Amino acid sequence: MVTINIAKREISVKLVYYGPGLSGKTTNLEFIHKKAPSGKTGELTTIATESDRTLFFDYMPLRLGKIGGLTTKFQLYTVPGQAYYNATRRLVLQGADGVVFVADSQRDKVAENLESFKNLAKNLEEYGMNIAEMPLVLQWNKRDLPQALSPDELSLLLNKYNSPCFPAVAVTGEGVFQTLKELAKIVLNKLHDQEGMTPITAPESSPVRPPVPVPPPAPVPSLAPVAAPTLTPAPSISPTISKTSPPSPSLGPRVKTAFKTEPSEAISISGDAAQSRRASGQYLLAFLSVLAVTSLAFAKLGGLF
Repeated sequence: MVTINIAKREISVKLVYYGPGLSGKTTNLEFIHKKAPSGKTGELTTIATESDRTLFFDYMPLRLGKIGGLTTKFQLYTVPGQAYYNATRRLVLQGADGVVFVADSQRDKVAENLESFKNLAKNLEEYGMNIAEMPLVLQWNKRDLPQALSPDELSLLLNKYNSPCFPAVAVTGEGVFQTLKELAKIVLNKLHDQEGMTPITAPESSPVRPPVPVPPPAPVPSLAPVAAPTLTPAPSISPTISKTSPPSPSLGPRVKTAFKTEPSEAISISGDAAQSRRASGQYLLAFLSVLAVTSLAFAKLGGLF
């Protein structure tokens, strides 16, 4: 039965290697586990009995594809071959999505092959499955032995449902991965037909998309430097007022004022009250002029900031 792990984005498929005792089921799994890429298989677990072994491990092939964006992981199992372990056979077969029947090609093993194949069909029926509808691949193992029947003879005896079949020598690896790949393809296609998911065959690494070109930034227009305004310093004017002489009783108050325009020049104004008022007006006019020039200078400086 297919199981889906959404968190890991994995879809797990269970494949079972079935057949008579010592036909080569365990040898198939050991070869696959040994030759599979490092990191793509789980730990090989063995349950040993007195005369046979049950093996299983997880296998995540590189190029068998994805289903609906999920990585495909195969769980590979063998069953014990002896008939008196039928309860264990049936238990291992539960939830299988596909079966590899490993037949011993030797002539004296025909009866054992037939008995095991009938037992497979019976155990599937107990789980409500029809062997004619189960994804099934037949492997004619031990083709290197002199007493081996021909593939045509084995097909006539065992291939009742026109299943794919492969000659093999499991001890050398001949036909081992071809058998597994064919069964995996059949199971994935059946899953696609049942669930409406499209198998996507993908390479080992996803292609790298070319980078999207980024347009260069628009050039920033250069700004002409703004010349700082030239400030003309105001002329240095320092008024100097001399000491006032005591008023003359005959001429009234006299005021002496020195108005300095240059360090070497001084303007002196003296006279009566009328002359004093005139001098005061000139002094006031000069002071206002200095104040106007100073205000203009500060106004220009403020414009710079």
